[in-house]
Amino acid sequence: MNTLPRTAAERWATHGLLASIGGLATVATTGCQVDIGGQTLPSAYYLQDDIQYFPAGPEFKLSKEAAAQKAYKKEIGADGCGGACGGTCGHCGG
Repeated sequence: MNTLPRTAAERWATHGLLASIGGLATVATTGCQVDIGGQTLPSAYYLQDDIQYFPAGPEFKLSKEAAAQKAYKKEIGADGCGGACGGTCGHCGG
């Protein structure tokens, strides 16, 4: 008894079924990152992934700006004008 499809329509149906099964098997065996219930779960290959390390930065994020302000205040002095007024402010005695 010959069980092979005899018509073109039967052959196309068989090829479609085999392609669907192959596609489903490919998707089922491929690891991918998924989001389930608010959790991001890793792919099946997370142990082989390269590690990206970002070292901890300073706790105070504006350290450069604070240092610049401190240097500026030191530059102009305690009186506040740094002599730029030409002595008219009464603080520096110009």
